[in-house]
Amino acid sequence: MRLVLASGNAGKLVEMRGILEGMAIELVAQGELGVSDVEETGATFVENAILKARHAARLTGLPALGDDSGICVDALDGAPGLLSARYAGEHGNSGANIDKLLDALRNVPEESRGAHFFCVIVLLRHADDPAPLIAEGRWHGRVLNAARGTAGFGYDPIFLDPQRNASAAELDPAEKNRISHRGQALARLRELLQSAS
Repeated sequence: MRLVLASGNAGKLVEMRGILEGMAIELVAQGELGVSDVEETGATFVENAILKARHAARLTGLPALGDDSGICVDALDGAPGLLSARYAGEHGNSGANIDKLLDALRNVPEESRGAHFFCVIVLLRHADDPAPLIAEGRWHGRVLNAARGTAGFGYDPIFLDPQRNASAAELDPAEKNRISHRGQALARLRELLQSAS
């Protein structure tokens, strides 16, 4: 199956290809097919994922995978949440987003820095698919005081997995793909695809 990934995020593409390896799926980035990002106007992660997938499916004629994800920080009532990619104003500026989040948590003690990554993945078989496959994943941890590690992307350097005492950016990519919010959502999607076939 050839799927278009409704994202311009290179990190997500690499991660998703790694997780979906072994399945009969060819994942193509929407940018390779001349599709630009759609405006994320949804009020929830699910709405945004559907918007992205529908946009990519409509413009390419292919089944589309839409993903929306973010980091939700307990002490900030779930912020940055939906605004994770543009928290500091400019879409995709990870350094600025991390700086703003660390600044917002400057006086928050370690035990109150709980957070989770949330991911929803939507598969539309075609642009007007009335019954999309929807899968979710959550990865619980906490926000560090400073960045650690060089792998991954986005908020990975400041997100601590307490069970491994490592930031997401310090984990081996294969291990991260197995335990992350996106890895969990894609594993669930695999189950949905297998049961639907």
